[in-house]
Amino acid sequence: MMRDPSTDDNITLVTEEPYYVEADSEIGMFTAAYDARLPVMLKGPTGCGKSRFVEYMAYRLGRPLVTVACHEDLFASDLIGRYLLKSDETVWVDGPLTRAVRVGAICYLDEIVEARKDTTVVIHPLTDNRRILNIDKKGETIPAHPDFSMVISFNPGYQSVLKDMKQSTRQRFVAFDFSYPAPEKETEIVAHEGGVATELAGQLVLLGQKIRNMREHGLTEGASTRLLIYAAQLISRGIELKNACRTAVCQPLTDDVRLQQTLADIIDDIF
Repeated sequence: MMRDPSTDDNITLVTEEPYYVEADSEIGMFTAAYDARLPVMLKGPTGCGKSRFVEYMAYRLGRPLVTVACHEDLFASDLIGRYLLKSDETVWVDGPLTRAVRVGAICYLDEIVEARKDTTVVIHPLTDNRRILNIDKKGETIPAHPDFSMVISFNPGYQSVLKDMKQSTRQRFVAFDFSYPAPEKETEIVAHEGGVATELAGQLVLLGQKIRNMREHGLTEGASTRLLIYAAQLISRGIELKNACRTAVCQPLTDDVRLQQTLADIIDDIF
């Protein structure tokens, strides 16, 4: 990926095809949604490929990409823009959402439920038939570029009363349900991205599956495909196999000593 100097340094052009293995029919569905200018919501666990999929579709559709990692201190002005003092004068500086609206980029709001509720409301006029962005501080209404597309993602596993998405927001999107890839596809991904042999990648995927089955026994989240790739990358660089698995997979998942021991036993059984 590279920054586009002709527009803004926050707008990314995906110039090389990202590696992506289709799980079901999400590529065709996303393409149809983009053609219809429908906003898209991606639901799925951490590290299952949502962000990679958006990068891949930006490349496939030939559109610039603006990604915003949402958090609880994300204000509407962080998305839309604000007045700043420059050279003794006050000037307006567009935020990432406004830039995407102007140039027709794909705007990807990652983990949107982490953002403040009053912040997410600003996307509502962009996600219905109006396709406009209101900038109250300037008294300006911007029609979205014809190629603009809104994509959001979140992890349903972390939903709570405080961090759930309002129906008024949810029902503005078509939704794709992501999960961990099927074992044979996940093995292909881990082997390619981790730089290891298919047989070893298959063992790492088996480790991931066994850990995911422990979610009912104390783990809040299963081992993501991303963590399995991290383990493979360590192994491909000479780190001893079990140490790589403990460092890249077990330690990030939990600090509980008993769970750590259980995970270590699973590693011993597999390897």
